[in-house]
Amino acid sequence: MLTGKQKRHLRALGHKLKPLIQIGKKEIEDALIAEANVALDHHELIKVKLLESCNLDKHEASETLADACQADVAQILGKTFLLYRAATPPVIILPKADPPMKSTSA
Repeated sequence: MLTGKQKRHLRALGHKLKPLIQIGKKEIEDALIAEANVALDHHELIKVKLLESCNLDKHEASETLADACQADVAQILGKTFLLYRAATPPVIILPKADPPMKSTSA
């Protein structure tokens, strides 16, 4: 699960990316999942575009593809979304999660 700081970092990196995967009227099937897995293995962060012919909701499509690829949704903006899955070893270095704040109750 990504923190807000990590998502902001990935959004900044993803801004300049071109969509590598397009989801159309065939929607999310095995071939598209395989293509997304290959792209994630190679790039770690990919942009996916929903075409006008796609009947899926952008939230439904992003969650379905993320679950199928064991990836995280970093951003949903309009008809595009960013998926992130760390490689081994990771190429994209994410900011560290902030430590939980200690409560100061008297």
